[in-house]
Amino acid sequence: MAMRLAVLISGRGSNLQALIEACADPGYPAEIGVVISNRADAPGLMRAVAADIPTIVIAHRDRGEFAAEADMRLRAEGVELICLAGFMRLLDTNFVEGWRDRVVNIHPSLLPAFRGLHAQRQALAVGVRFTGCTVHFVRPEVDTGPIIAQAVVPVLPGDDEAKLSARILAAEHRLYPLAVRLVATGRTRIVDGRVEIDGWQAPDFAKLNPC
Repeated sequence: MAMRLAVLISGRGSNLQALIEACADPGYPAEIGVVISNRADAPGLMRAVAADIPTIVIAHRDRGEFAAEADMRLRAEGVELICLAGFMRLLDTNFVEGWRDRVVNIHPSLLPAFRGLHAQRQALAVGVRFTGCTVHFVRPEVDTGPIIAQAVVPVLPGDDEAKLSARILAAEHRLYPLAVRLVATGRTRIVDGRVEIDGWQAPDFAKLNPC
């Protein structure tokens, strides 16, 4: 039976679209039950509507109020895994702990490097040769938690923030569905704060534990 997902968004929803397309494959082990946004004007909501996925807007400014309503809605929808996809607000600590190991996020860097906002700008500022993206289980601290999978993206001569961001985003669209597949098929387990992947050969673009 497919794992039931909720996707939380704040903006355009391009990673939501990648998950929608992955879930359209009958062999994919997950389905999106609901899309939740903290912004009524998030363009990604239209992607969900086009795919006949129910949408919910929870616009509470207070973090605790948002968490309480989100928790109620998610449980009512029978959600098993929450996917943050460009969700631009901090989650309440009690919410994160209440859904421990059932919330995943994608971040545009090779964590633990370049946490927080403007990760691509941070990478360019220090002159790294490689950056990328990371899917990880969420913890209360920003951009921390056990890493599920990463994809490496080179920084090329002449890159600016827009060019590098676009190339990282293309990698995100491949990595996120892969990571969700691993969780949905029960291949991930957390041991001493690290994710171990059982019985899976990583595709060329992705890095998994153990390497």
